[in-house]
Amino acid sequence: MLELEKVWKSYRVGSLGSKKLTAVRDVSFSIAPGEVLSVVGESGSGKTTVGKMVLQLISVSKGAIRLDGEDITKTGKRGLKEYYRNVQGVFQDPFSSYNPIFRADRVLEMVKESYFPRVKRSEWDSKVEDSLQSVGLEAGAVLGKYPHQLSGGQLQRMLIARALLLDIKVLVADEIISMLDASTRIDVLNLLGSLKERGLAVLFVTHDLSLANYISERVIIMRHGAIVETGATGKVFGDPRHPYSRNLLASVPQLHTKWSENPIPVVELEPDGDRSRPPAPLTKVDERHWVASVG
Repeated sequence: MLELEKVWKSYRVGSLGSKKLTAVRDVSFSIAPGEVLSVVGESGSGKTTVGKMVLQLISVSKGAIRLDGEDITKTGKRGLKEYYRNVQGVFQDPFSSYNPIFRADRVLEMVKESYFPRVKRSEWDSKVEDSLQSVGLEAGAVLGKYPHQLSGGQLQRMLIARALLLDIKVLVADEIISMLDASTRIDVLNLLGSLKERGLAVLFVTHDLSLANYISERVIIMRHGAIVETGATGKVFGDPRHPYSRNLLASVPQLHTKWSENPIPVVELEPDGDRSRPPAPLTKVDERHWVASVG
């Protein structure tokens, strides 16, 4: 349904743009209906840039992003509006998505103004209530309230409800639970699981390996803007083949082991070279498991 083919993103940096910084290089993957695909990696690995390109918040330097076979990087504003009817995003900080001087449910009203201007008010109110209930919110508890009167979890779930008003096909979830408390985190994760069962595809961007393992069928591990390993979550996390993947997994604290008793076995990696070059090609090592060559 959603496919990225050899996608690159470069920026002009330095004095008067004299240098080029490549943030994402030669990234290809696809995501199917009802699938959760996690993109993991350290800060600066390019995972959020990938999510922003999927949402067309930033342009693609090279490559194609296709939804149902149509390359959305070549569409105009009218086509982009239709694209957003199918693809929406929810981000790390729910508070930054709301204007504090307006009531929080204004984000829902803006959907009506843009996509459903002719829908009767009574019909729209019923649609909003159903959408809120689907994300575990009572309309009377959140409608008419200002953002500061609601919790982070309520605001985050309202943003998901906003996306569901459009009957979307793909949700880009970029670190959506990192600012929530533990009890609210599991509610939002279970909500994504229920949405997946309804056929929604989720691109789950995170640096938390345990969350990726909990929620996703497939995982992509990124380093320096490129994919170094990808495949079924159980295979990649159960038998990581790339040294960088092993480093990430070794860095996860063990609940019943003191740090001093179990030093992290760090694998020395070569420093990143020319990031403008295509990365090493992925090679199939097992069923639904690919890894980039090292060295």
